[in-house]
Amino acid sequence: MNRQTKRMMQRDEARKKKQPRPTPKPAGAPGGPGGKGPRTPPRQFFKEVAGELRKVAWPTRQEVIGYSIVVLVSSIVIAAIVFGMDFVFTEAILALFGVDR
Repeated sequence: MNRQTKRMMQRDEARKKKQPRPTPKPAGAPGGPGGKGPRTPPRQFFKEVAGELRKVAWPTRQEVIGYSIVVLVSSIVIAAIVFGMDFVFTEAILALFGVDR
């Protein structure tokens, strides 16, 4: 560690010591200890949920079909690779120890 880095670290530590500590929030306040604030009424909650869902960029049917095919093909290929490696290693171990099936 060079002198410049040490000096920079010392300045950062001094700056952190000078900053006042944040005042703790009351227990019932959002973001305070316990993390609970006043309850939101169910009607308002569902209104906000619907508003957020309207903002979502939903994929088209063709995109969903394309992504699903990619996932299925990938899963099949990976399963085949794992099966092949399992078969090869099993045969190698059995041949190594001279076990007949």
